[in-house]
This record gives sequence, C-alpha cells and structure tokens, in this order.
Amino acid sequence: MIEALGVPHTEVELILVNGVSSDFSRQIEDGDRVEVYPRFEAVDVTPLLRVRDTPLGEMRFVADAHLGGLAHMLRMLGFDTLYDNHFQDDEIAAIAGEEGRIVLTRDRELLKRRAVTCGCYVHALKSEAQLREVAERFDLARSARPFTLCLHCNAPLRPVDKASVLDRLPLRVRENYERFSTCDVCGRVYWEGSHWRNMRRVLEGVECHGAAK
Repeated sequence: MIEALGVPHTEVELILVNGVSSDFSRQIEDGDRVEVYPRFEAVDVTPLLRVRDTPLGEMRFVADAHLGGLAHMLRMLGFDTLYDNHFQDDEIAAIAGEEGRIVLTRDRELLKRRAVTCGCYVHALKSEAQLREVAERFDLARSARPFTLCLHCNAPLRPVDKASVLDRLPLRVRENYERFSTCDVCGRVYWEGSHWRNMRRVLEGVECHGAAK
C-alpha cells in the first residue's frame, strides 16, 4: 500500500500503525492510522522496531547507469561502489540482494523491487550535489577513506615506490612528484596532481557539510 502511493520501501525507516511500530508484513484494516517516516537524522529511534532485520553495516553501493559521476566520487571517498553503464535493472537488483549493497538510482520503480532492501532515490542532477545528498543521507563523512580505491575499477590502491613505476610516468610527473599509489587490477598510477587537488576540494566540501549538521 505504501509503494502504491509512490514511496519505495527502501526509503522507509519506520512505520507506525495506530502509534505502534510495525514492519511491512502488517495487514492494514479499516480505520488504521498509518504513519511512514524516512531516515531519521536528529532523533534516535533505535529502540523501536525497524523495517529491516539488521541495521546497515559497511556502506557498499551499486549505482544505476545514470549515476556514473556519483559512483566515481564515492570511490574517491573510499566507498566500494559498483557501476557499469550497461547494468540493467534486473542485474542491479540481483547484485543488491546478493551482496547487500545500497542501490543508488533516479528510478523509483527500481527501488520497489523485492530484492532491493536498501536504496536511495537521488534527487540532485549534478554529480557534486548528488554526492552531498548521499553523504548526508548515509552520514558518510565520518567513515570516508579518501583516495584508497581505484577510480576506474573500484579495487584497493597501495603505496608504491617511484622507481617501480617510473616507466609509466609522464616526464613532468617524474620531475615534480614523489608519492605514488597504484591499482594492482588495472595498473593505473595515481599521484597528487591538479586532479587530486580538485577532488580534495570536493571532498572537503562534503566533510565540512557533514560536520556542520
């Protein structure tokens, strides 16, 4: 009934029926008063029965085909985020169910699928605004580990000696940078250049926004 009114179950944090906390299995009867609440930011409702069997643990995401920029930025923050612009809705729902990932999408119908137990409808259109929206929704600032994942393939990065990657570096980079990390999956090498500084600016904005809440 809740979804019939346009609210995906993944957007629901608490259901009260006649003032009593309930889950999705409750059968509604004539005269029942139903209150539906989203995620609580300022009020601790932990003692109440939630609609999920267990609370969210490690934040891992799967993003739909419209959110490539957001997926890139979440990896930048250090959050395991699967993305492929060829993913179909069936695949995303299956991945979410099998791996316990949070679905990020601009498609409300995707969030209504039974296999999707946690998800977020992303309202913003621009990538930076989307990142701020998701970071606030899931309080990501406190658990971020910036620049620990490969932005291309989502695998962990590891520090590497400059000498071991020298043949993969442009001349200007060889002359101006000393600290490097690499991805063992795709072989990309990262350093703290202008792109890194731009990303740091974005992340600082997210972290400051989270701290000010």
